Amino acid sequence: MADRISLTGLSATGFHGVFEHERREGQTFVVDVTLETDVSTAALSDDVADTIDYSLVATRVIDQITGDPVNLIETLAQAIAFDLLSSFIVSAVEVTVHKPQAPLEVSFSDVSVTLRRERS
Repeated sequence: MADRISLTGLSATGFHGVFEHERREGQTFVVDVTLETDVSTAALSDDVADTIDYSLVATRVIDQITGDPVNLIETLAQAIAFDLLSSFIVSAVEVTVHKPQAPLEVSFSDVSVTLRRERS
């Protein structure tokens, strides 16, 4: 599938991490998602009903970020991917979870995990 819809920079405070202070204080997580789907009908009709509602995608991602805590951003990324696959007509999703405030003892600008999941 060549058609892709992307949302980048979706951010919210989550309480994910392996350390107690991460779960207690929370931190900002930023998520980018790309949905692989056929947009040809929407492109021809020019009707929003024929495409994926981006605001619903954004809401589902934010719900995952702010939802039940997990230890790893890998787990969060997979939960987001599976949720989007089950909620929208897409053939695959790519999810990147950024953790710019990760507890590292060196200077850095970002830590992220990217995964791609396909509809089975």
